[in-house]
Amino acid sequence: MIGVETDRLVVVGLEARRARDPRLAGAKAAHLARAAAVGLPVLPGFVLVPAGAVDIESAPHAVTPSGGAADAAATVGAADAAATVGAAPRGEPPHEERELRRAWRELSGDGARPLVVRCSSAWEDAADSSLAGLFETVLDVRGWSDFTDAVRRVLRSAGRAPTGAAHGADTSHGGMAVLVQPMVRATVGGVMFGADPMAGRRDRVVISAVDGGPDRLVNGSVQGVRYHLTRHGRQVHTEPGEPRDARLLTRARQLRLLRLARDAQREFGGPQDIEFAFDAEDRLWLFQTRPITAMPPRPARRARLLGPGPVAETFPGVLQPLEEDLWLVPMAHGLAVALDIAGAAPRRRLRRLPPVTTVEGRAAADLRLLGAAPPTHRLLGFLNPAPAARRATAAWRMGRVRTTLPALALDLMADVDRYLSELPAPAQMLSGRLLAAVSWGRTVLSALHAQESLAGAVLGQGSGATAVGEALAVLAEARADEPDDARLIARHPVLLSLLPPALGPRPPLPGRPALTGVPRGTAVLPTREGLRLRVRWVQEMQTSMVRELARRLTAVELLDDPDRVALLRWAELTAAGDGKGLPADLRERLPRPQRSELPAAFRLADGLPVAEPGRRRAATDGQGAGGGFGSGTAWHGGGERPRFAVLVVRALDPALAPLLPGLTGLVAETGSVLSHLAVLAREYQVPTAVGVPDALERFPDGTRLTVDGGTGAVEVVRMSAVGAPPAAPPDGADRTEGMAS
Repeated sequence: MIGVETDRLVVVGLEARRARDPRLAGAKAAHLARAAAVGLPVLPGFVLVPAGAVDIESAPHAVTPSGGAADAAATVGAADAAATVGAAPRGEPPHEERELRRAWRELSGDGARPLVVRCSSAWEDAADSSLAGLFETVLDVRGWSDFTDAVRRVLRSAGRAPTGAAHGADTSHGGMAVLVQPMVRATVGGVMFGADPMAGRRDRVVISAVDGGPDRLVNGSVQGVRYHLTRHGRQVHTEPGEPRDARLLTRARQLRLLRLARDAQREFGGPQDIEFAFDAEDRLWLFQTRPITAMPPRPARRARLLGPGPVAETFPGVLQPLEEDLWLVPMAHGLAVALDIAGAAPRRRLRRLPPVTTVEGRAAADLRLLGAAPPTHRLLGFLNPAPAARRATAAWRMGRVRTTLPALALDLMADVDRYLSELPAPAQMLSGRLLAAVSWGRTVLSALHAQESLAGAVLGQGSGATAVGEALAVLAEARADEPDDARLIARHPVLLSLLPPALGPRPPLPGRPALTGVPRGTAVLPTREGLRLRVRWVQEMQTSMVRELARRLTAVELLDDPDRVALLRWAELTAAGDGKGLPADLRERLPRPQRSELPAAFRLADGLPVAEPGRRRAATDGQGAGGGFGSGTAWHGGGERPRFAVLVVRALDPALAPLLPGLTGLVAETGSVLSHLAVLAREYQVPTAVGVPDALERFPDGTRLTVDGGTGAVEVVRMSAVGAPPAAPPDGADRTEGMAS
């Protein structure tokens, strides 16, 4: 806490040159002083700064009626304490107290005009962090005693500053100044962003307005009316809609605000986050201006449309580097071969852009290449003769494929079965043969994926039987006689279709399902399902070979932990087999973290997924407040916090700010996307949706959620368990694996 009773405070008028120094006056006051100096509509006022931050002897003892173009030495110290607690000083008050009283008296009209006492901190309103709403603001301050109490409250709020928040600012004097200005009786107030902080668009201006002052908007208690404007003043849309004759912001007011946004951007070098108000005489006042923080990246105009859909069932989790090279790269090559044969895309594009890639370690497919999304311009597809010519050539090839693929697939599956059956146990193989088996697996996986994709296109589903259905039938019949997963899988390899591939520990099989049919054997599976099953068998073979290689590398002390083999690339592992050793930086490498599920459709911007906002908002959705896309477990703020928590609250109370770090989502029933807490959430990259109806009732504690900060959609994750649900994790352990991205 700040020792208010002994700190000497110096009065610095907003018109003084030194008030423009954020190291002295704090960022909020310094920005307003700069704005006033270039003619922006700023209220008069003064700043109280610690005496240790200035040379008191050089400060002239004068305060102007506007708050002073000069500086004055004063204290809220022992003499002031005596005056405010009733112990009247004997004789004449100290000179410092007289100067502070004089500044207050001239600004407030001897208490007749209410004041606003606000923090102006060295920590807040920086280019990379606003810490919006973290410190104290006291409105409607009347009388000398109330004024000094308000100053104390603001100074004490400096204790809320997070550790390390000063970003190198000089905080030797406590880092907190106090800004004092007249109170405006606003008819309309709000927040204006000189760019769209949710969509990352610098060609848009977003304004939220409410009746009265902006305080109800920034504290998250109301949503207000949100106006989306172009920088030239065209109104794009309004949320919610307003009657034409009852608009909070008329066309004239919108244009005045746009001029203010342009002037502030010109002065401060970038789009600003502005608090404003119109008074009873329709005068526009600037209350605060600061840089917009946490502007999300915006995808390039022709960025690919990606999504996990077509490959999520094969790779549901985060892939480590070696897993990517062993399994995803062959899949991408095989799909490219199938797409080339089908004439789905030019060969040059397929060489340049693989149909499957990884984003933050998760598999993602090109949705348009794989036909999971409609083309961007359907009319151009009819006008462009190149796709038609390519399809004509492909039709001839596909006709031949339809005739020959069943026999080719049977031959390929027979070759895979024969190779796998002839392999000895990994422990009995030389290291060179282990590497050769893994390399063969990469080659044959490409062929399996290509034929599996073509089989789906030209052969259909056949009998409709699936490898997963066969595995469930086997599990229902055999689980009672064999509780051990490893022995059960060795006896019935079809059970691998229930588990994703992984170089790490194998996940457990699901519990015994209800009997839905008798197992009939893998020979009756349709061609496509048979190919899919061989993909999984080859992946499991590669896993066993790599684990044995990792065990041997650990035995000769090239690896300190066999699990770290997954951090290698395939080329690095083969180089080690050639005697070139392992990479020197292997000890410093970290596993890819378990990030959240990818959005259903997204584009990349600076390597980060940005959800595609194509769908219409449902009545149960809220407003997206930014922060990206995340998933986790609903938490109402009480009890034990889940490992990946999505905080669900009634309102965006600024007191929730300490809970933001580490959240994977924030959902509020009320509040504005431009409120202080929403701004902070974007800075912490917490996906946020506000105005979500009945969120507390719809999403009780423990509900698995996804939160889209772009669209405002909050959805319950329906866990698609195979068979009976697994047993609850021991000791209440959290099984959620989502994080914010």
